[in-house]
Amino acid sequence: MAEPSSPHLLVRAARGEPVERPPVWAMRQAGRWDPEFNKIRAGKPFYAFSEDVESAARGTLAPRRLGVDAIILFYDITTLPVSMGLPFQLKAGAGPVPDRPVRTLADLARLDPNPAPATYDHIRKLLARVKAELNGELPVIVFAGAPFTVATYCIGTGKDVDATRRFAAENPAVWNGLLEKLTGATVGFLRTLIADGADLYQLFDSWAGMLTPEEYEAWAQPQHAAVFAGATGVPRVLFVKEGPYLDRMCATGAEVISLGTRHDLAAARREYPHLVFQGNVNEDVLREGTPEQVAAEVRACLKAGGGHRHILNLNHGVDKETPVANFEAYIRAAKSFHV
Repeated sequence: MAEPSSPHLLVRAARGEPVERPPVWAMRQAGRWDPEFNKIRAGKPFYAFSEDVESAARGTLAPRRLGVDAIILFYDITTLPVSMGLPFQLKAGAGPVPDRPVRTLADLARLDPNPAPATYDHIRKLLARVKAELNGELPVIVFAGAPFTVATYCIGTGKDVDATRRFAAENPAVWNGLLEKLTGATVGFLRTLIADGADLYQLFDSWAGMLTPEEYEAWAQPQHAAVFAGATGVPRVLFVKEGPYLDRMCATGAEVISLGTRHDLAAARREYPHLVFQGNVNEDVLREGTPEQVAAEVRACLKAGGGHRHILNLNHGVDKETPVANFEAYIRAAKSFHV
């Protein structure tokens, strides 16, 4: 029998190799739902906390005690535009808000298309600190926002897709130039973190699932493919929140496609047997269900995944109202499953 390519269950699963069980982690596993994380954060503003490497490392590592199979670094997708020269504030109820939204070609010109690694040095130090603490115990996931979603925050529209459409129609040169700059900068950012030792990465396109097929083909699909072609060497995961265009997601070059509750995991496995799928336990069940209901949902998901080429995760991130007992039940049920 061939030697495994990696000591890490998650990395081997992401490469489609045989595994003893599907690995499990969760988006936002380090976050406000966890009292231990909140104790570490101690009320610090988001950006101040994420830039404090020691505190951010402790927060990032908090889920380790719960038995997850991977650690994802704690930072925000707006880290990259900040490094490009666009400061953000995180406002309650509004999410990341730019200090001065990109509205004109002059605003666009102020963004550095190739920010030096020193401009996000706290992320590099966080990765080094977390890897040193783990000492090979678990793989480390890094991430970036996909150009479309990050662009919506840069222009100040966020998840208001109609406002984004209006801006793109009225300012096509600014909009297309912004997507182009973000695509190149994203590749550079991920390449740096891969060289620093990241074990895999996830590209988040939170709002692209609300686009029409034509918009998706212009503003999401080419950018996904360009990022995955430009940043290689580790397994690559694509997340489009409840993305309706599974065929397009599966044609990006990513080895792993993250599914929402709108998707049939078993059907996706049959249709795309060469890919690995991630998901797709309903985050609502973790927030609102009992531990027994969570465990039943996990078992159903693992059965649909077939035990191979599957990484257990949620359809989205862990909600801030999720009981710790439910997250514990999620991990426990996942780890008791064997192929």
